Amino acid sequence: MSKELKTGIVAVVIIALFIWGYNFLKGQNLFSANARHFFVEYNNINGLNEASSVTINGLKVGNVEQIFFNESPEKRGSLVVKISLNTDFKFSKNSIAKIYSASLMGGQNLAIIPKYDGEVAISGDYLKGEVESDIFSSVGEKLNPIQAKLENVLVGADSLLIGVNQVLNEESRKSLNRSVLGLEKVMSDVRKTLASVNDLIKDSKTNLNATLTNTKKITDNFTKVSDDLAKANLGESVKKLEATLTNVNDMLAKMKSGKGTLGKLMTDEKMYTNLTNASKELEELLREMKLNPKRFVHFSLFGKKPKPYNEDNNTNNENTK
Repeated sequence: MSKELKTGIVAVVIIALFIWGYNFLKGQNLFSANARHFFVEYNNINGLNEASSVTINGLKVGNVEQIFFNESPEKRGSLVVKISLNTDFKFSKNSIAKIYSASLMGGQNLAIIPKYDGEVAISGDYLKGEVESDIFSSVGEKLNPIQAKLENVLVGADSLLIGVNQVLNEESRKSLNRSVLGLEKVMSDVRKTLASVNDLIKDSKTNLNATLTNTKKITDNFTKVSDDLAKANLGESVKKLEATLTNVNDMLAKMKSGKGTLGKLMTDEKMYTNLTNASKELEELLREMKLNPKRFVHFSLFGKKPKPYNEDNNTNNENTK
């Protein structure tokens, strides 16, 4: 074999290795003829590169083969990612291809979240695309509202301080100083008052102890009284009182209905009139007996007859009285 032939063979092998290595670095495996290709459309790939890994449930199953702009006029600016899978794992067209952050240091990978409802995806189909926010983007999204609120708070605080500076002019500051001095004096007086109260309590400690002792005795006496009341048959007494009240109510009801002597006296006007007339006649009789006793009691040794009733004499006797 000539040197020229050997040189040509070596050159072809080197070129072939160069082509294979270049495609390998791009994520393409020239020796894998059964690879399936899928397409995913994104508005922003968030730093995804060609040759980035493609995983399913954490297992690497392929690579990103190509990234290019969509040539359709209505989707101008969107990006199409072509992925190559080296597995025959089946999933539906409803599966999601999500771009996620591979590490904190950077780099993006693509994960297929498989779904099994609907039509099975075949090579050349489009999958749904999503982009997962990295940790810095998430923190930024959460800090943006806080930043806006903080700015509003700082603006309000600035306005407040400006207003305070306008209110606290030189005269106001002097007045405030006087108020602080007055408050300090008040606090000093309060401390003196508390000291006086403490001295008073110390001096009256004996009297307070005696008062507390007497209070304890009174409490003990009340306790004994309450025990005696508890031991007493209050229930029986209450029952008797209820029976007595019932009898009184019955008696009052009978009196109100006109039963019995008191009831008739309260309700019978004729009886009341007769009693009133009898009382008046008895009063007149007693007056007559007092004025003319000889008419009712006669005693004579000589057998004289009693004098008849004379209205004039009776009138004279009354006038004499």
